[in-house]
Amino acid sequence: MNTKIDFSHLGDRVVYVKPVAVADLPQEVQAQAEGLDELFAVHNADGVQLALVADRRMAFLLARQHDMSPMTVH
Repeated sequence: MNTKIDFSHLGDRVVYVKPVAVADLPQEVQAQAEGLDELFAVHNADGVQLALVADRRMAFLLARQHDMSPMTVH
């Protein structure tokens, strides 16, 4: 499938949610992960990490609470 989708109507309010392996994070963050193997990062369009949360649902809720449009990154 190669369908182009125009997201320009969303402006700069788009954020991207992606899974992050806890093992790939700094030790201090791993210590706070409370046994989780995966966290979810929220990034702006420039790739700056805005948040790191425990699950995907929370990442989407957080984005929407801040009037952002979350998109999943694969």
